[in-house]
This record gives sequence, structure tokens and C-alpha cells, in this order.
Amino acid sequence: MKKLFLLLLFYPIYSITLFSQEHIVKFATVAPEGSTWANVMKEYDAAIRKESNGRLGFKIYFGGIQGDEKDVLRKIKLGQLHSCGITGVGINEIAKKVRILDSPFLFNSYEETDAVINKFSNDFRKNFEDENFILLGFAEVGFVYTFSNSEIKNISDLQKLKMWMWEGDPIAQSMFQEFKVSPISLSITEVLTSLQTNLINAIYSPPLAALALQWFTKVKYMLNIPLANSQGAIVISKNKFEKLPSDLQEILLRNGKTYMEKLTKLSREDNKKSIETLKKNGIKITEITDKKLLSDFIEIGKRTRRKLVGKLYDEKFLNEVENEVTKIRSGKK
Repeated sequence: MKKLFLLLLFYPIYSITLFSQEHIVKFATVAPEGSTWANVMKEYDAAIRKESNGRLGFKIYFGGIQGDEKDVLRKIKLGQLHSCGITGVGINEIAKKVRILDSPFLFNSYEETDAVINKFSNDFRKNFEDENFILLGFAEVGFVYTFSNSEIKNISDLQKLKMWMWEGDPIAQSMFQEFKVSPISLSITEVLTSLQTNLINAIYSPPLAALALQWFTKVKYMLNIPLANSQGAIVISKNKFEKLPSDLQEILLRNGKTYMEKLTKLSREDNKKSIETLKKNGIKITEITDKKLLSDFIEIGKRTRRKLVGKLYDEKFLNEVENEVTKIRSGKK
């Protein structure tokens, strides 16, 4: 009763449309209730319900209750779910070319990320559509850092750790091979328990996610060198999308763009604030100033990206993306 009261209090439109809704989009995400992802998805839902006069809305499953991203995508293909919020591992299952956005040490700034997404947006959308999904919007997860229970000052320190790797992620696997790290492969839903039992003692995550998923409570250090800028997306099955009337398709797409841009903006702000929150909670930030070590990291990123040619994207596309980043850095664009 308490949940129903809160639902009606904050989203009055639900009381009008709960039983008259014509088109329900079943949506799942591993993002926990109360997180920025969850809050913006609720706003997105409220907006399409209001604009469609109750004809369209999401039924949202938060916190991984429908399983991890692979489980959710499998359920979408079976028709049990229709839509989901996914990060890199989920994107890898359906749109491998898009994973270039998660390439290690490719981006140094949000400006570079935004420029590449804008320039190659048609390529990315087509990749999703070719695999029977419609992209409703990119939702950046944020720059990814390494968290551990012992301080990392060099690559040798990294190699000694019991590092987690998200199960089935070819980018992380290739990168750790270059680092000569032997990671422990687990699903995202197993990470907290594995930290608690010391099966692993190091993870990689954006600061905001480390807070939201409570991983920060089991680590002591953060290495202040971002491994990559992790990209997320909201997608819907092409089959479900094409069954919607054209006016509802337009409402879903337009609001998806609006609210995913808002989510990306908020995620960037929250990730910045999260680093300060982590410090206040006792996480020690390790700064690396050794130019040789930084150069080694960049070289590992280059080798990793080349190793993924033919697996995720072709060499021509990789060259185009890297050239776009170079243009921005050189001030030519």
C-alpha cells in the first residue's frame, strides 16, 4: 500500500491510465531504485504517458530483478520483455560496432565522446536496427576507474590483484591481456558478494555506479586514471516498436532523445560529485604523474583497440574514429 500511495502521489497520471493503457512497454535495467538512471527513467515514463493521454507507458523493473543484461536481452528476444537499459556488455550482445565508444584510453574528455557520437550516430543506429533493436538514446555511464583494496602505483601492482572482469566483455578481456592481468569473470550481480568474500579485491567502475551498487564499501583505493568512458543505451525491440502506432513511435523516440541527454548530463555531474563522496567515505585517490607510466597505459589502449578489429568493428571504422579524436585534440575541429 505504501508503494502504491507514493506512486499516485508523485505520478498522478498513473491513477488515470493504470488500467486504460493500450501499449505497455516492459522495461528492465540493473540500475537500482533511487539511482539517477531510475529517476530519469521514471520521468521519461511520466512524460510519454502524459503526452499520449495514457495510451503508452513503461512497466519498469529496476535493480536487476529480471536478471543481468544478458538475461534481459534473452527475455526480449523471447517476447517476455520489450525494452532495456544496457551498458557495454549488453550493447556488445546486439551492436558490436557501437562498443568502439568503450575502447580503453580512447577519450580524454566529454567533448571528444560527444563529437564521435554525433559524427557517427547514423552508423550506431543502423548497427542496432540491423540486429532488430531501435536505439531510443545513448545514456553515458561515465569514465571508468579502478578500485582496489591495495594501492596501485604501477602496472606490477595491478597484476597482483584479484581483478573482476564483467563476464563476456571482450574489451575488458583484451585490455587485461595487454596488462598481463588474469581477471576473475563474474556477472555484475555477483560483484558485491565476491568483494565481501574476498573472491575479488579489485573492480572497475564509474564513481557513481560504485556508490549506487555499494561496491565502494568493500574497497579502499581509487586509481585516478580513467580506463574508458563507458557508454550505455536505452533500446526497444524492433518488433515491439513497429507494433506501436506512428504517433506513439514519435513520442517514444523524441522523449527518449530528450531524457537520455538529460541522463547523460546528470550522470556527468553526479560522477564528479561522487568522487568527493568517495573521499569523504575514506576512499584514497591515487594520482599517477609518471609520464612513462601514463604513456604505457595509452600504448596498451592502442594495442587493445587494434586487437578488437574484426571482432567488434573493422579497421576502417577504427581509423575514422581515432582520426576524429585526433582532430579535436589538435584544435582543427
